[in-house]
Amino acid sequence: MKFFETSKYFSFKKSTYLSLRWIGIFGQLFAVYFVYFFLNFKFDFLISNLIILIGTISNLYLMFIYKKTQLSDRSAFFFLLIDILQLGILLYLTGGILNPFVIFILIPSVFSSSNLSFKTNTLLVVLTFITIIFLTFYSTELPSPLNEHFHVSPYYYYSIPIALVIALFFLNYFAMTFGTQSRLRKEALAKMEEVMAKEHELLSLGGQAAAAAHSLGTPLSTIKIIVQDLSKQFKGQKEIEKDVELLSSQVERCNQILKRLSLNPVEEDDFIDKDITIRDYLNEIISSFEEISKKKFTFNYDQDSNAKKITKSIEIVYGLRNFIGNANKFAKENIFINLKSDSEITEIKIEDDGSGYPRDILSKIGEPYLRSSSDDNKSNKGLGLGLFIGKTLLEKNFASLNCRNSKTRSGAEVIITWNNKDLFNI
Repeated sequence: MKFFETSKYFSFKKSTYLSLRWIGIFGQLFAVYFVYFFLNFKFDFLISNLIILIGTISNLYLMFIYKKTQLSDRSAFFFLLIDILQLGILLYLTGGILNPFVIFILIPSVFSSSNLSFKTNTLLVVLTFITIIFLTFYSTELPSPLNEHFHVSPYYYYSIPIALVIALFFLNYFAMTFGTQSRLRKEALAKMEEVMAKEHELLSLGGQAAAAAHSLGTPLSTIKIIVQDLSKQFKGQKEIEKDVELLSSQVERCNQILKRLSLNPVEEDDFIDKDITIRDYLNEIISSFEEISKKKFTFNYDQDSNAKKITKSIEIVYGLRNFIGNANKFAKENIFINLKSDSEITEIKIEDDGSGYPRDILSKIGEPYLRSSSDDNKSNKGLGLGLFIGKTLLEKNFASLNCRNSKTRSGAEVIITWNNKDLFNI
């Protein structure tokens, strides 16, 4: 297995890294020259400058020779390794673990933890750990005359590397965790945008199909009338009658196809209904599932719940479809949908008679790429990205969601609530 096989999946911006490195290099130069010339401390000034020069040359290489705008996993590892070694040598020459700037040895690995692969970052953490241990036992003394007056007990001395190691693992763990979550969320959001783009494209195609059905209706009717006249004129002429009958059947077939394409065949001019009630939303979605599912849908609603229309939203349709589809997938036989509305709120409750949400992911519903650790639920799919997309789309449209296991039935329960003042202003 190649160590850097994940290089193409992890990278960070070269310009950002360059800026951080220049800040580090100028900071090192300032510290060395200030301590040497202004404070008159004595240490190996020439070698310290040569070490800083190595960092400068590597930065110039990044600027003028390395042409890519993104540092790959492999390239980033080697440059961060240079950073750790360069700073380690500088610290070795200026007091080792007692140097107050030793905290900066943690920066390269922490910086990489949220951007690079787990294997690469683990290796950088190990190298940083080895550097800290090395500086604890091997280094020159603090610059003179500071070393003549600065003495600490062994307890304090060894507490410094212990604190650094704890900080190293603590910071890297959280940076890797948050970085992974951030990448997953970005990926999920990108997929959500892709899904919505396809929905908008389908809607646009549907509108064009409806317009075509409307526009072709008149000429097809004319053709049908002419065919009927031809049928009367050539009655008794078998060869011509067969052709006329074939033409008539094909005209009828075109009419049937256009009816299926039309989004709203009843209306003559308005092909896409812009205003729709929540009850109609649910009726449309439930009907679409009933056509393909053998499970029973029970839809209950208040009489007043269909009183007011809202602007039709693909995001709301797709969000509701995700939750109803999830209930349909995991239900044993029945899906229960309840709609109630008053002057203040509108609430949709979706329940099923399945096994419900696994307990270990119940508190994390809405996060992308969830997987239950339970053996009984490992085979279940659709608990992650679909719910994430549905929840995100509905919350974007001012809904609040509560996902839990039903208190009255065995399955899952989703409660979607809107304040009417928000819902009717979408």
